[in-house]
Order: sequence, then C-alpha cells, then structure tokens
Amino acid sequence: MMTTSTKARKQRKARYNAPLHKKRRMVSAHLDSALMSEYNVRSLPVRKGDTVKVVRGNEDFRKIESKVARVDVKNLKIIVENVTVAKADGTQKPKPIDPSDVVITKLDLSDPWRKEKLDSLKGA
Repeated sequence: MMTTSTKARKQRKARYNAPLHKKRRMVSAHLDSALMSEYNVRSLPVRKGDTVKVVRGNEDFRKIESKVARVDVKNLKIIVENVTVAKADGTQKPKPIDPSDVVITKLDLSDPWRKEKLDSLKGA
C-alpha cells in the first residue's frame, strides 16, 4: 500500500500510522454493479449520506441497507444507521463496520466537487 516492504508487520504499521488524508482513501467500499457500470469505477471513499448495503459479517446485520451516519477515518470504520448492538443495560449502541464489508448502493451527490469528479469518470 504505502510501503515497498512485503512484510505484513510493516504494512499494518504503515496503515496504523498513516496521516488522516491518506487514511481517508482507505475508507473505501465497492460500488454495486449498476453504479459500477454507470461511473466506470469499482470503488469510492464512503461518505456520510451514502446508502450502503452490509454484505459481510454478523447475520443480524447482513442485508441491511441504510445510510452512513458517520465515517471514522481515524479507526478506518463506518457507522451505519440501524446497525446497532444492545448494551448490558438495554440501550442500543452503533456498531462500527469495516468499509470492505459493505457495498455502496446510492451515492450522496450533494457535494458539487464529488458530482463533477464522478461525471468526468462517467465519460471516460
């Protein structure tokens, strides 16, 4: 990824110690097949407001399709609405999910820069 070393230990260290502007690119998820064919790109960084479908992990969360509530760039996780776990006192707590375990089904195009970038990819 960022190092030329093939040692897993150094790869993990580089991921952990990466600056936030590089970690931002690591919080990427695949697009579903319709979006992939529309934009000619396989994956994009996940943003708050994108709609994602959980495709891996706990059976309770699998197949849930909901909006991204928060992106935790520091810990390389995303928080998805309706993906919660019950605490011992009965309250619900959001469960952080790895972005590789979700597929983006609908993009949030409220940002003009993101929309412009995707439109340029569409023509390529």
